[in-house]
This record gives sequence, C-alpha cells and structure tokens, in this order.
Amino acid sequence: MRNKLNRFLQRLEATDQLDQLQELIVSLRQALNVDHVVYHWVSVDGEQYGFGTYDPGWAQRYQDMEYIRVDPVVSGCFQRFHPVDWKRMDWSSKAARAFRADSIAHGVGNQGFTIPIRGPNGQFALFTLSHTATDAEWDAFTADYQRDLIVIAHFLNAKALQIEAGRTPDAIRPLSPREVDALSFLGMGYSRSQAADLLSISEHTLRAYIESARHKLGALNTVHAVARALSEGLIIIGGAAKDAPGGWPGRQGDTDVAPD
Repeated sequence: MRNKLNRFLQRLEATDQLDQLQELIVSLRQALNVDHVVYHWVSVDGEQYGFGTYDPGWAQRYQDMEYIRVDPVVSGCFQRFHPVDWKRMDWSSKAARAFRADSIAHGVGNQGFTIPIRGPNGQFALFTLSHTATDAEWDAFTADYQRDLIVIAHFLNAKALQIEAGRTPDAIRPLSPREVDALSFLGMGYSRSQAADLLSISEHTLRAYIESARHKLGALNTVHAVARALSEGLIIIGGAAKDAPGGWPGRQGDTDVAPD
C-alpha cells in the first residue's frame, strides 16, 4: 500500500493541470480502497472549489441545499488543526441529522475522516475520505494510514495552490480593538448576550462588530471568523482576556475563561 502512496506523491509532484488532479484523486481512492476521496477548498467569498469522487448529483445538492452551513465536519474543522473522525463530531441537531441521512442516501458512506488544512493568508481546505464500514474497521484503517494521509493532504493542497494561484486569499485587513474583543469573548465560549454585557454594549452593536470582523476575515460564519482570527494570531484566547473591560484577569492558556 505505501508503495502505491509513494507513487501517488511522485505523480502529484509532476502534475500541473487541474484535470490531472481529478485523475489522481480517482487513483488514490482505488489505492486506498475507500468509497470516496475529496479535496474541498472553501474560498473567502464563500465559493466552494475542489475535486473528488462524490457523485456529481450529491456535490450539486450539497451546494443547492447550502449544507456547508449545517455540516458539522466543516464547522468542527474550522476550530481544529488535527484530523477529525466524523464519529466524534456533534450530529445532535435536527439539521445535522437530516444532512447526515441525506449524505448516506447519496452514497457518501457512514464513516469519514477529514484533515483540515490551512495555507497562506488564512486559506482553508479539507481533505476527506469516506467509506461504508464498521466502527472497528474504520478505526483500524485510520490508525494505520493517518500519517500518510496527513502528508498527502498537505502536498495536495500545495499543488492546488500552485495550479490555482488566483484563488489564494488576500492578506487579512486588521481588526479594530472592539472587533478583537468581540471575537475573543466568543472564542472563550461566552454567548452573545454575555459578551455584550462584558463589553457594556447592546447585542445589536455586538452583532455589528462580529459582522464587520467576519467580512474582514473573509469568514463564512462566526465560528470560521474566530478560527481564522486565532490562526492568524489576531486574537489569543485566555491571554487577551486580561485586558477585558472591568479588569478581570484571564488565565493564560484556558479556553473556557470565566470572570473571577
């Protein structure tokens, strides 16, 4: 198997056309013997770009239904840097369960493994494998090949950036102090009403700061905005809290900080 993966990387290095990447993805699916392999780039303007082996009907339905807004894998990966097994995502909401049932009905598979990728200027992409298997079978597969898949994901993203250079996000515009405060409190786990109280502003004003920050960051939603701000070093959860209104101290390194 690893000889096949090494040959894939060699072919990837020599690739210079988008259609060749699609052919390589198909060959990778065959080498790994899984149902699907997908590379999915979420651009800053909300457009989705990528290639993979999902049925075209499902790919179109995903866009038409705007499933990106309810997909727990996408929202979960915004907050993570490490690979994610779909079983460990939060599928408890009615929208998420309906989306999951629809995806299985369209042949996506009951198991999945996604690697979040971050590139220059906050570029964000996902490399995903999905399959129909038992929990034990899937756990054994991901344990055996996780390191190889991480390498492949990042090499594939680098090649996509090289071929589609025009899609690389522009540098992020600086956030105002209030926008930093708003995202910092949300990143700590506070609700919007709690964050507004801590900032001594109305929820309406808070929403304006959040939307302004989201626009500057090119984020799809608030979770994405917080994740992007963290990845770019624009906010620091815990350490930034010591300068919060009211002077309450934050505890360095905590992600769930409460006023003392």
